[in-house]
Amino acid sequence: MRPRRTSKFLIEPAAVATGDIAFNLIVFFLVCASSEPDSGRRQDLPSSEKTKQEQKTDNIEISLTRTRNVVTVNGDPVRFEELEGRLRRLLTGKRRPEDRVVVVRSKPDTPYEHWIEVTALVQDLGASITIQREVERTVNVGP
Repeated sequence: MRPRRTSKFLIEPAAVATGDIAFNLIVFFLVCASSEPDSGRRQDLPSSEKTKQEQKTDNIEISLTRTRNVVTVNGDPVRFEELEGRLRRLLTGKRRPEDRVVVVRSKPDTPYEHWIEVTALVQDLGASITIQREVERTVNVGP
């Protein structure tokens, strides 16, 4: 009888595959690391702590809707072309930063470009922007 021949070979992956994997990992990390951050118009928005103080003064309120040609300033409809002059008149005489606050209200269907145009105009005139997201109201129940 012949003795059984048992061979235990060590199975190794091909050396070429490890080089490909390393190259793919290097390319992946280079692509992820080299992405540039989005750049846009820098806007300074006040923190929530300041808004409680600012509500004590008379703020200018601008309401935006889907239509780009008309906005409301303190409840009065104003054409967009006349907005800059109207804001200049309202901001004259207000020297303190607390007095130069403009509340910008917008509806969910307001175009982003319209919001950017109005807020850029407000900042160019030297006013601070406050965004009103939710109106707080008190509901009394009972007599």
